[in-house]
Amino acid sequence: MSGRRLSSTNDTGKSSAFRTAGGRVPGGMNVNVRDVTGAIGQLVRSGRVTDPERPACGRIPLDRVWPRAGRRLRRNEAGTFRQAVRNPLHSLDVTGRPATLLDVARVSGLSKSTVSDALQGTGRVAEATRERVRRVARELGYRPNSAARSLRRSSTGSIGLRLPRTATRLDYYMSLAFGAVERAQEAGLDVMLLAPGGSADGLAARVDGLVIVDPDAEDAALPALLDAGVPVVTGERYPGPAAAPHGVVVCDTAGSLNALLDHVRERGARRPALLAPDGTSAWAVALRDTAAEWARARDMDVPVRLVPFVCSPAEAEEAAAALLAGDPEVDAIVCAPDGAAPGVLRSAKRAGRRVGTDLPVASCVDGAAMRNATPPVTAVDLDPAGYGRACADLLSDLLAGAEQPGTVREHPWELRLRDSTRR
Repeated sequence: MSGRRLSSTNDTGKSSAFRTAGGRVPGGMNVNVRDVTGAIGQLVRSGRVTDPERPACGRIPLDRVWPRAGRRLRRNEAGTFRQAVRNPLHSLDVTGRPATLLDVARVSGLSKSTVSDALQGTGRVAEATRERVRRVARELGYRPNSAARSLRRSSTGSIGLRLPRTATRLDYYMSLAFGAVERAQEAGLDVMLLAPGGSADGLAARVDGLVIVDPDAEDAALPALLDAGVPVVTGERYPGPAAAPHGVVVCDTAGSLNALLDHVRERGARRPALLAPDGTSAWAVALRDTAAEWARARDMDVPVRLVPFVCSPAEAEEAAAALLAGDPEVDAIVCAPDGAAPGVLRSAKRAGRRVGTDLPVASCVDGAAMRNATPPVTAVDLDPAGYGRACADLLSDLLAGAEQPGTVREHPWELRLRDSTRR
């Protein structure tokens, strides 16, 4: 690579070299020499020879590398360079060993204790700073020593994740689980997946906290889990009689269904129907209650037909066929269960109804099946991975004392309009 070289000899007699090209620092870094002379000085005094052919790490701004380290280079050392340093991360010398918390602190330009608080979700650290520290940790490949952390905190270093019994049949819950695991790992926590029918005995010795997704009032195991002696966060409210969880992450089910029903009404529907999940989960109950309230408020009828909570496209097709045959005035169908709406499309075609023209079809849960259907189906994007992250994030804050018990956080949703509701 062409460019100019700056060499300086330190007290050990060794040399360190820095080179620039075309007036810009390679790897996308473009900084003024005033911002980097501290880092240059650190490299010069270290006696370590940099590799001029190794690419720079353009993802880490140069002014985050030891911004206050050491003296500035003398003017005659800096010369007239406007940019400098081939790769400042060489000074970390993490080759052959795992990156440490101190490495993350140096690159972040923060104290070790602040970085520790940011990664653990503890202390009074601004959210922007937490995100910056997590990003640096990922870039350096930093992984906390969970065993040592557990000894210091007298904890297991793990959290439990409990999904509904039917979760393995739905893409939604798999995406949610991956989001929760990703956020837990950022906090240095492992995730233990709990069997739906498992006992709460000894749970406090195995996990520091618990996330329960879509709790059902009829789930006999939930009261013991909520009283297991560890902080519990639920994804959606628990409608049962047991003690309330320590934290809740909710999605506005009523708001999203109202938006779908309003949307099909705007498209001309006067008798929209709902294929609603059975059961006593907060989500299922909220959908059925919201449909009834929406109908009353507008002096309209919304026929509701119950289908299984985990409803296959074939089951949705059968339910929609019976609905259309028994109530020919139905002029729109909202299908609640994840992945079931393509069955409604097939039923409409068999009945001679044109989807999107005289029979808008929509889904309460978005996913690949909705995007790839013919026609693509209008749906509510619940961002399940983000929802899982939000649950793990709240639990992490509760464990760290950064949030108070009783906290309720709302997870956003978005309506995705597609051809299935376009007349």
